[in-house]
Amino acid sequence: MSGFDPGDGFLADCPARLTVGLLADKWTAVVLYGLSEGPVRHGELVELIGGISRKVLTQTLRRLGAHGLIHRHAYAEVPPRVEYELTPLGSTLLEPLHVLTDWAKANGGAVLDALDAGTESVDADD
Repeated sequence: MSGFDPGDGFLADCPARLTVGLLADKWTAVVLYGLSEGPVRHGELVELIGGISRKVLTQTLRRLGAHGLIHRHAYAEVPPRVEYELTPLGSTLLEPLHVLTDWAKANGGAVLDALDAGTESVDADD
């Protein structure tokens, strides 16, 4: 038994599935984690995260903002200053992200070992 109830809606087009899809994006968790200590400017996030282009960061920030997880605050200053921070909703993801991070730290070596060992991939036709 898989533990999934086909009637629970998770496997269908529902809010839970859409939310997990948003969080499964390559950069989402990293950006949310980067905002966990408080407001951060765009350039600071690029440096903090490393390996992300400014364009991809902008796209990720816009997507997270559209979903209510972060807030963009533009200050009326010259030169312009913009900061990003987690919304109260976005802050609720910090504990699950810490749990996932702890799991990744504890099991990352085993995942890489399995990859190096050439374990079989799941066949989509099964």
